[in-house]
Amino acid sequence: MPFNLARAFAMFLVCAPGVAFAGKSTPCVTAEQAAKMLNKNVCISAHVYDVVQLSDGMRFLDVCSPQTPDSDCRFTIVSLWEDRGTVGELNKYRDQNVEVRGIVQPMHGRAGMVLSHARQFYGGPPKFKPNPLLAHGFNAEESRVPIRDPNLRAQGGRRAFMNSRDQETRTGK
Repeated sequence: MPFNLARAFAMFLVCAPGVAFAGKSTPCVTAEQAAKMLNKNVCISAHVYDVVQLSDGMRFLDVCSPQTPDSDCRFTIVSLWEDRGTVGELNKYRDQNVEVRGIVQPMHGRAGMVLSHARQFYGGPPKFKPNPLLAHGFNAEESRVPIRDPNLRAQGGRRAFMNSRDQETRTGK
């Protein structure tokens, strides 16, 4: 099969946009920049100076230098007690530069990010937490579904298709 320059050029044009877009990723921002990006999903690049654990099990990654007073520190990364299993050990990040992806939220007069899964250190999404208002009245020990979806209820009432009153006769074998 002879080499066709036109065909090779056409294949290059088809494949080139995919290669060009594959390497693009949004750069990480500093903690100071992220403090101004409330309710946005961003990647934060910061140095972890200390890992603080409270008596209730909540952990903080301190991204402000020791010279910065606590009142001037405008950003924090929080890991809740119930996420300890999916986040893992945080002490290994002490005195390290990290990149964490998540949603910046207002937290008691400052901005912060909830660290709920270890994959956030690698650009992955936070752990999915269902909206409690959507599952209102649901108990896991009940045998009913948590949402009133007409597709999930018992069949038979006023269906437009496969109505039991419409009988078809079979012909042949």
